[in-house]
Amino acid sequence: MDDIDDLFVARLMSTGLKTVRPDTLVEDAADLMLDNVIGSVVVVDGDGELAGILTRTDFVAIVAGQEPKDQTPVSEYMTTDVLTASAGDSIRAVADRMVEAGIHHMPVVDKEEGVIGIITTSDLTAYLSTVQTDSP
Repeated sequence: MDDIDDLFVARLMSTGLKTVRPDTLVEDAADLMLDNVIGSVVVVDGDGELAGILTRTDFVAIVAGQEPKDQTPVSEYMTTDVLTASAGDSIRAVADRMVEAGIHHMPVVDKEEGVIGIITTSDLTAYLSTVQTDSP
């Protein structure tokens, strides 16, 4: 395994980007994201230059800003086959499961207490940013 100090962005970055133009309809961008199971699309101009990015978080704001408000219950869209972790699971095992399943959020459950938390890819990223490595 590479020393974390010798690991560069080029080694970890994704290169199969999905892009849209600024005039792409929001609905079409959402379909592209769902079809490709991705959390964002990069917005480029006619010359392929970066113009912006549209993320899942942006879609939350789009839906919240709709007038009139959509009256569809969450049950129409929610995932019901949810992968979960327990508090005693190793971070590596949870990270592996999240990567294999292509998910970014995993509820943490306890047999007696039910849902006790959630672990996200952001949590894992924050953890990795604080990992101390031994000097050679």
